Amino acid sequence: MADLCVAGTCVAGAHVLSAHVPGPHVVGPHVVDPYVPGRHSSGTHSSDPHSSSTHRPSTHTPGLRTLLRTRLRDDRGAILLEFTGFLPTLLLVGLAVIQLGLVGYSFQQAGSGARAAARAEALEPGAGQGAADAAMSAWYEPQVAVGGTELVRAEVTVDIPTLVPFVDLGWTATRTVTMPADED
Repeated sequence: MADLCVAGTCVAGAHVLSAHVPGPHVVGPHVVDPYVPGRHSSGTHSSDPHSSSTHRPSTHTPGLRTLLRTRLRDDRGAILLEFTGFLPTLLLVGLAVIQLGLVGYSFQQAGSGARAAARAEALEPGAGQGAADAAMSAWYEPQVAVGGTELVRAEVTVDIPTLVPFVDLGWTATRTVTMPADED
C-alpha cells in the first residue's frame, strides 16, 4: 500500500489494480513518477531541497468538504432533473392537444347525427332519434330534438368527454340541420 495521486488528489494506503491514469502510479510499494524518467521513489520525499530526487509539493487526503464541493459542482444528472421539471408541462400540453381533438370529434359526431336525424325524419316522421343514434359513435349519448312539417329541423347535442378524471367541464357540442320534408 502506498499513496496514490491522480489529478492532484492523493489517497493514502490505496491498492491499485491498473495504472492507466496519468500521474504517479503505484507499483507495489513504490511510486513511479512518469514526469521524471527512470526515477522511482519509495513514497517518501527528502526534506533536503538540494537532494537529487525531484521535489514534489506535499499532498493530502481530500476532506469531506472538498469531496462535497466537487460533487456539487458536478453536472451529472442535470439533464434528468431538467426533464423532470419540464415533464408536467409536456404532459399538460399533450393532454390539451388530445382534448382539443375530442372537442373537434364531438362536433363532427353531432353534425353527422343531426344530418341523419333530419334526413330520416323528412322521409319518415318519428325515425329521427334512431337515425341519429345509428350515425354516431356508440359512446356518445345524443339528445335529439326533431320538429317541423314542411322544413324538418333536427338539433343534436352531445356531451364532450374530458380526459382529466373527476373534472366535469360541462362542455357540449350542438349541431342543427334543416331539410325539406318529403312531398309524397
